[in-house]
Amino acid sequence: MGTTKSNNFTSKQNRKAELFKALGHPARIAIIEFLINQKSCICGDIVEELPLSQSTISQHLKELKDVGIIKGDIEGAKTCYCVDDKVWRELEEISILLMSSYSEKNKCC
Repeated sequence: MGTTKSNNFTSKQNRKAELFKALGHPARIAIIEFLINQKSCICGDIVEELPLSQSTISQHLKELKDVGIIKGDIEGAKTCYCVDDKVWRELEEISILLMSSYSEKNKCC
């Protein structure tokens, strides 16, 4: 979203959009699911598990890392990735609040 348009929304709305946008690709969902299932930091295993090239996976990891959903620690020539607990709880909270704010009795169509 362009800077001028994002200025029309609250910082909370922009943050929610940023987090949901980062999850808006099936490869990123697959990466998150893989990291959650491993229950540990992962270095090179992601490329072996997903049907994507190293460069494509690196781009998706960067998107997830830029918004903070994952974090990575550099160990020599490798970066080990894991889900960031703090941001994951933030994403969980905003998802629950958004979903629970809807009520069918308010439905007009």
